[in-house]
Amino acid sequence: LAAQKKYEAARQRPSQAGSLPATTVSLGYSSNAAPYPVAGLGHDVTSNAGVTLSQEIPFPGKQKLRGEIAARQADAEFQDYLTVRLNVVARLKQAYFELHHAVEGIAATTRSQELLQGILRVSEARYASGRAAQQDIFKAQTQFSIFQAQLLRYRQEQRSRQIEISALLNRPMSGSIEVPLDIVLGEMSAALPQMLAQARTTAPMLAREQKNVEGRELAANLARKDCYPDYTLSGGYFNQGSMPPMWQFRVDVKLPPRSRRAAVTEQEFAAAQARHAYEGASVALEARIREDYAAAETAHQLADLYRNSVLPEARLALESSLAGYQSGSLDFLSVFSNLMNVVDNEFMFHDEVMQFHMALARLEEMTGGEIKQ
Repeated sequence: LAAQKKYEAARQRPSQAGSLPATTVSLGYSSNAAPYPVAGLGHDVTSNAGVTLSQEIPFPGKQKLRGEIAARQADAEFQDYLTVRLNVVARLKQAYFELHHAVEGIAATTRSQELLQGILRVSEARYASGRAAQQDIFKAQTQFSIFQAQLLRYRQEQRSRQIEISALLNRPMSGSIEVPLDIVLGEMSAALPQMLAQARTTAPMLAREQKNVEGRELAANLARKDCYPDYTLSGGYFNQGSMPPMWQFRVDVKLPPRSRRAAVTEQEFAAAQARHAYEGASVALEARIREDYAAAETAHQLADLYRNSVLPEARLALESSLAGYQSGSLDFLSVFSNLMNVVDNEFMFHDEVMQFHMALARLEEMTGGEIKQ
């Protein structure tokens, strides 16, 4: 809203910048034989009372250029407003997926604790019958405490992200935000060349730099126009009592100083700087889009790999080792290793899902449009 009001304020400037300077109204009198008004009026030709209007007229083209410069500045403010909107939405989406990752972490850690408790019960029974070492129980209990510490960290992350989302939405901080445990891993609907092309045409960051270039070029044209003189037209009516009224008309020419040449050079350099700034912003934006596109692509591939291959195989290995451990054909370290493989790969899968969606949110902010999945 602050960015919107700033833009709306800027929209009021072009009409002001393109209008004529204020008209000057002068009231006065000339008297003879006494200082008070109209002394000698009707008797002396230099005694009169009258009004004069003066209007400064800029050299042709200056007014229009000033209005166009202000219009470009207003356009740049509009692009700033769009940039703020996109940034808030991107921050909201990233906070949401970080919240989802924390919730998934809590669920995955809780499942891991339940699995570990089952293994611990088997270990205690085996230890009681003399078929397992006491260190197996200690190791399982230590890992259970580590899971408990992870739960505390994930819950703190969950609260932090809920606070951030509430702040971004300007809502009370007291409410909780529910997220689904499963978020569908979509597909990249747009290819990299399409995103780059979209950014060149719709990215507010680039559009703002382009408006700055246009404004600077217009300012350079205005500086050249400022080398030509402005004019002040004056007209007056003076009452002389019984004698005929007197009329006056004059033209004042404001000659520009020689320093105006330096002002032209300054604005030309400023226009060149704006063009280079646009080119630099374009290169930087393209690099960021390529980087985040590669990050999203890699995260998607890794998430697919974990979901379709690594996790199913790790879970099968864990189930097989649990059966073997219960029957006594497999030792504790093998079961524990398989359990930690499942835990680690599940966390990495959820992390890649989060990284994929966060990269998409950043790409949407940079390209200026929604990326459908």
